[in-house]
Amino acid sequence: MIRSTLLGSLAAIAAVLALPDDAEAQELPDLGGRSIVVVTENAYPPLQFVDPMSGDAIGWEYDAVAEIAARLNLTVTYQNTSWDAMIQAVADGQYDMGMTGITITEERAQLVDFSDPYMRSEMFMLVRADEDRFTDAASFAAFEDGLVGAQSGTTPFYVAVYDVLDGNEQNPRIRLFETFGASVQALNTGDVDLVLTDGTAGRGYVNASNGALKLIGDPLGTEDFGFIFPKGSDLVAPINAAIASMRADGTLETLTTKWFLDYELGN
Repeated sequence: MIRSTLLGSLAAIAAVLALPDDAEAQELPDLGGRSIVVVTENAYPPLQFVDPMSGDAIGWEYDAVAEIAARLNLTVTYQNTSWDAMIQAVADGQYDMGMTGITITEERAQLVDFSDPYMRSEMFMLVRADEDRFTDAASFAAFEDGLVGAQSGTTPFYVAVYDVLDGNEQNPRIRLFETFGASVQALNTGDVDLVLTDGTAGRGYVNASNGALKLIGDPLGTEDFGFIFPKGSDLVAPINAAIASMRADGTLETLTTKWFLDYELGN
């Protein structure tokens, strides 16, 4: 990677880490080896994804949950489901916890309980590397032939509708996909011209694209990520305590350096 890319990544990571300070981390409980099932999508690099070389599921969230489990004495198993099904499945108690870079919103908090934020990210425009027909949200909106790929009900979908286009959720310029990865594949093949993504996933896809993709424009907003649980889950408090302890001792920052600098640079 060239030096300018590294500096850009450092600036982006500073935004990711710019969360309010936690109160002094409390003493962590011992959950006695309790077994929990965590559901994820494995389609949101570098938070969680399948390594194309090894076939292993890896990423920031996997490392974070492993650390949480070690600190709380939890035994974790993973299952996969689609984004569309995940929040409702956790709300219904099919899983103990969900993770896939889930933005904390008041609407979702009516269905599930959220952990405290473990990361903050910003929304960016992901395009093909040779894109020169638009450079920001305003010029994309004016480019009447431009198509944007998104998953219905996600933060990128609503940003596309209300911050980039005209507020019409049925706008024919929005093409819907079942997974975020499918929308990026459609971008690669030229079926859409833009995918909106938080910087977290966007940097992962840019790094994995071998120069085929880039991020453009100013950030369109910020979002906080949290783990989700069935309403009333007794896991929320201990996991919040573990997150606080990991922020206090620098573990969250270490994981972010690993996945957003070292992994990006291929170290």
